[in-house]
Amino acid sequence: MKALYNFIIEPFGERYNNKKEVNGSELLLNTEMHNHSYSNRIAKVLSVPSEIETNIKEGDQVIVHHNVFRRFKDIRGVEKNSKSYYDDNKFFVNEDQIFGYKKDNEWHSCEGFNFIKPLRETKMFSIDFEKPGIGVLYFKDENLKGVDKGDLVGFKPGAEYEFVIDKNKLYRVPTKSITIKYEYQGNEEEYNPSWT
Repeated sequence: MKALYNFIIEPFGERYNNKKEVNGSELLLNTEMHNHSYSNRIAKVLSVPSEIETNIKEGDQVIVHHNVFRRFKDIRGVEKNSKSYYDDNKFFVNEDQIFGYKKDNEWHSCEGFNFIKPLRETKMFSIDFEKPGIGVLYFKDENLKGVDKGDLVGFKPGAEYEFVIDKNKLYRVPTKSITIKYEYQGNEEEYNPSWT
């Protein structure tokens, strides 16, 4: 089955990432189905659209919007699937709901998006764990000129959206929100919380 303008995907794993193994026991981290923080955002592509040219192929893993696999309750309390749900764990997604894809064991960003790893806050009296608005460019949009993977970049406040990819906390940042390239000072340390 092929769609004209939509990808057909299935969750890579389960629909929610709300379980963690601790000392041989399974720990349930969240019981709320409407909480988007625990919805799975990695999918496997079953079919690519016939009318869109894309670098993504069948079988590739993709990073999708947090609402694709999420379930919710409507105004009457009836449990429902997202509007992306098709049938039997299959989902339709538009091109703009995919932010990155994995090819040959390496992640790539889709046009318009970048993934940035935050830095650990080094100010002695700060209560924050990470420096705001700055990080290391992990996967970059090919249209972003003047910076390379691994560069230290700054971005507009509020432009970031949190993802956990391959046990790394990364922020998805639109290309137009990246504002500056910094030089390394030598005291930068990438921040990855223990819960990832």
